[in-house]
Amino acid sequence: MPRVYLETFGCQMNELDSQLVSSQLRTLGYTFTPESDQADVVLYNTCSVREHAEQKVWSRLGELALRKARQPALVVGVLGCMAEREGEALIKRMPVVDVLIGPAELDKLPGLLDNALRTRASLLSDESVQELAATPEDEKPDVSRLRSARQVALHGAGSHGTTNRRSSTLAAAADSLELLDLSRATSPDDHQGSAYVRITRGCNKFCTYCVVPFTRGAEVHRPPEHIIDECKRLADAGVIEVTLLGQTVNHYRFEHDHAVTIDGVIQPQKGRAYTHKHGIHHDPYKLEKGEHVTSFADLLHRIHEQVPAIKRLRFVTSFPRSFGDDILQVMRDCPRICRYLHVPAQSGSDTMLRAMNRGYTVGEYLEFIDRARSFLHQPEIGRPLTLAGDIIVGFPGETDADHQATADLLRRVRYKNCFIFKYSPRPGTIAEKNLVDDVPDEVKRRRNNELLAIQNTISDEVSRSFVGQTLDVFVQGLSRKEQKAARKVDASGACSTSPGGVALTVGGVALSARGKAETSTDAAAMPSVGADAGGAAERRGAVQLQGRTEGDLIVLFEPPTGVAPDSMLGQIVRTRIDHASALSLFGIVV
Repeated sequence: MPRVYLETFGCQMNELDSQLVSSQLRTLGYTFTPESDQADVVLYNTCSVREHAEQKVWSRLGELALRKARQPALVVGVLGCMAEREGEALIKRMPVVDVLIGPAELDKLPGLLDNALRTRASLLSDESVQELAATPEDEKPDVSRLRSARQVALHGAGSHGTTNRRSSTLAAAADSLELLDLSRATSPDDHQGSAYVRITRGCNKFCTYCVVPFTRGAEVHRPPEHIIDECKRLADAGVIEVTLLGQTVNHYRFEHDHAVTIDGVIQPQKGRAYTHKHGIHHDPYKLEKGEHVTSFADLLHRIHEQVPAIKRLRFVTSFPRSFGDDILQVMRDCPRICRYLHVPAQSGSDTMLRAMNRGYTVGEYLEFIDRARSFLHQPEIGRPLTLAGDIIVGFPGETDADHQATADLLRRVRYKNCFIFKYSPRPGTIAEKNLVDDVPDEVKRRRNNELLAIQNTISDEVSRSFVGQTLDVFVQGLSRKEQKAARKVDASGACSTSPGGVALTVGGVALSARGKAETSTDAAAMPSVGADAGGAAERRGAVQLQGRTEGDLIVLFEPPTGVAPDSMLGQIVRTRIDHASALSLFGIVV
């Protein structure tokens, strides 16, 4: 079977989509390679939320165009939001693309990929075409007919992607994309103790800067029985940490009285429209007396109680409006639900929030933060609440006063980390169509750097508050420092050793265990785990692992003497924090 290289750009939603696609293709016999130049099929799962992610994809496709001139049998696929947004215009710009599939059509990938491979094989059967790479440029045959191998599956009907959304309820037809989630593989080889589980798809918010409602469609809620069953199967395969995913997870709601079953499969439901009344507590739905509904709080509680093998249950991303006390109470009362919230604010200015169509004020956002802390922040028992956020810098019309208001918000909320980005217009969004991008790039850059400096100071202070504490850390794998130093591996996972090195593989990543300390800039900037307060030298030849606390703080540490690094992956270990930086905690396993 063909070898596949799959690269993922963007958010956790895309990471889950890639996992589901990989599982589906492996079931059909495809093999995967970590090296693009070893693949017969190259797939890019794309993101359109930020321009930078799209630019990377265009660059990759340009490189593949040169390779395909030498290797015409290569099949190239673009998946996800960029495929949906650009539509067939993407193929016109980059004829190297053979397969184009939007995020709502990923279940069709195996069939379209098989068609593309078979068609190209048939069209390349001519011996002269097979020898294309060795043929002089002026004697190369015409292979333009290979364009008929292209396979397209987009949710929109137009040639430039979609601005359409599902206007009818999903009761009208079976949701084939749900089968992609239900059919995911749950082998212990498919994870390292942690997994994502989707609870909603799409979004109904229409923030003016955001392309997601157009590329992923309307908000759809999966049946709770499907979600819980998926969690159970993952737990049976050894998963101990599950992250529930949705564009706005706290708006999850499944109305059982309106459930539809097709061919024995309960169908997901389209979400209701939200009202825009003031007050962060406002329930966007009116619950009728006696109505059978599973809310997000109900779902969290059911997973916690029915799947006790899951030791950590977390979720992203939360929307600050309508985050009820019922959710906070469940988080407080269920010990295996992580006390961590990723709640994007996007701006500290009410003027900007209105322009972004966020649906809340700064005061309402801060009321929610205070309320969440009143329920969940308990450092005295070792369970503080940690927060993460998102900020957009230089949105159209942003003034210096708006910028300072956002700086004040950072100081007030004290995120453990915050994703801060310069605004870039996304084609097809309301802001791109109706607002002038009037903040000069040099002003955006200055404001961005100012906010990053403020957040870096806050992150450093938050990290240092954990020094001296002993925390439960979920072991994920090699630290970034070790990954950068890792030796390249071949498709079988073999690793060649450097002189004096020892072949070692941790979580499928090959590593040459050095006989002396790293001398790279990263290593010099990153204190060694186990160093004393005076900054003792690194332990020679030690392997540095990375894990995360329940509050999503990165912890770097070394395995105890005599313990194989691989044996720790996907486990929770007690770690004493010795020192910290703005981005990481450094500890010793106890």
